[in-house]
Amino acid sequence: MKPEELPELIRETYISLDKSKQKKFLENYKRSLVTTGEAVGTVAAQSIGEPGTQMTLRTFHYAGVVELAVPLGLPRLIEIIDSKRSPKNAIMTIFLEKDHAKDKKYAENLAVELQEKYLKDVSDIMIDVKNRELHIETNDEAAQKIIEKLVGQPAENGVFKIGKDSLSDLKKLKNKIEKKRLSSAKGIRRVLVRKCDGEYVLYAEGSNLKVVLNIDGVDKIKTTTNDIFQIYETLGIEAARNAIIIEAKKVLDDQNLEVDIRHIMLVADQMTVTGEIQAVGRTGISGTKESVLARAAFEETEKHILNAAIYGEVDTLEGVAENIIIGQPIPVGTGTVELTVKPIKSKKDKDEGPKNQDK
Repeated sequence: MKPEELPELIRETYISLDKSKQKKFLENYKRSLVTTGEAVGTVAAQSIGEPGTQMTLRTFHYAGVVELAVPLGLPRLIEIIDSKRSPKNAIMTIFLEKDHAKDKKYAENLAVELQEKYLKDVSDIMIDVKNRELHIETNDEAAQKIIEKLVGQPAENGVFKIGKDSLSDLKKLKNKIEKKRLSSAKGIRRVLVRKCDGEYVLYAEGSNLKVVLNIDGVDKIKTTTNDIFQIYETLGIEAARNAIIIEAKKVLDDQNLEVDIRHIMLVADQMTVTGEIQAVGRTGISGTKESVLARAAFEETEKHILNAAIYGEVDTLEGVAENIIIGQPIPVGTGTVELTVKPIKSKKDKDEGPKNQDK
């Protein structure tokens, strides 16, 4: 392939490279080209689906940090493709800025600050059955203020005593107070500090990207989460697309399954093309196709056909599934070409034309 044959935008990239890299760029570009009419969707589905059947069903894999369970394997791949709102095991990797990356004390203090803390963690809460009272004792000033606000009375000798008519009411009050969260990042249940390549990194069980990125001292570029929806809500749809690609590739690589990244990129593009994250299923991509027959062929056949009849939908038969159903050539490969030939009559045909008509 010659440089002048490249599309304009690609050619600009080619020209900006060093001469030593230009040859490799052309080779990679040539390998990445797809034949016109290629069924890239089907190839991508097969390329991800077939290796998926070889994957183990293990939900957890201990990678790097022994104390944290990282979800991998087929369950994790299903979470990504089905775009689950919250992953079963959300994990955050929090990096620190250069000024604090080697400061162990700073990292440990930040870990304490981030970890969810409830009133029950800093208080002794017990029910006095005899006097039908709930006793709460704490030395934490923040907890004392919250309890005072909740119960509407000050402490007596450092102990809050709340009386109720029944033990049932006391138990309900105790449960309510125990679940009261003190200041911290909501959703982060546990934070561990580990040294990695000479720098301290925080590993969090649970995720709250918005809160963490607003903390001073946190490296906002390197810090990440495996919760794709939090990435979408915080950083936008392009970041979510990249997260889908990275997370899916990570799962497949862990199982030593070689899948070309372009197949995963195609799936990620389809999941995010509308500006929102869509699942690959009846609630997302497959369930929102324009073709009635394509939707009906996937799931809930009667529902789609009945609704189409009620609302007078028209199927333009532009996709693959609907053309297979009615027995027409599919718009893939040679099926994408429409060729009309108008034969040129020879002089002999022209002379014999009227005679043939008389016969």
